[in-house]
Amino acid sequence: MTKGSKKRCSWAESDALMRAYHDEEWGVPEFDSRALWECLMLEGFQAGLAWIIVLRKREAFRKAFRGFDPKKVAKMSEKDIVRLLENPGIIRSRAKIEATIGGARAFLEMEKQGQSFSNWVWEMAGGQPILNTGPLQASSPLAETFSKELKRRGFKFVGPVIVYAWMQAAGIVNDHAAECFRRGFCARIKRKV
Repeated sequence: MTKGSKKRCSWAESDALMRAYHDEEWGVPEFDSRALWECLMLEGFQAGLAWIIVLRKREAFRKAFRGFDPKKVAKMSEKDIVRLLENPGIIRSRAKIEATIGGARAFLEMEKQGQSFSNWVWEMAGGQPILNTGPLQASSPLAETFSKELKRRGFKFVGPVIVYAWMQAAGIVNDHAAECFRRGFCARIKRKV
């Protein structure tokens, strides 16, 4: 679990990029609607794959999906889908690409109805990050609730396991190991209400 003197979550030790992601991003509570949405879309691309694949392609994804600007992504057409399917820098899955475009439209529909994605997420989570004290899990009752609600709103690739991975990545739940140096740091970040 150690690399130098820092104790990390064991999954972050095998690769320098994973270590940097763990040390700088994973589990840090995110309160920006667009960033939360981007993270959810990238987790959808991970379905059936290892996160390191998405992480290595993240900058190409950002370029391909116009900075994950929901307004720009929502306007993507069949021509854009064909172009993206030819882009070796991203995961070339028609279903996942279409889900991202649909996810942008669902995100914008929430905004149109006066509901900020961030406010909705954090209200569903109880207002503040959840500090998990139990064993690491693949899903949770809250992930199942999120999944159902996201699907109801038109999101795809948002099953409970994907949603739970997103909750961990976006700091909605703090699943850093008890001895991990990032656990306390992430636990101290609170939502300003």
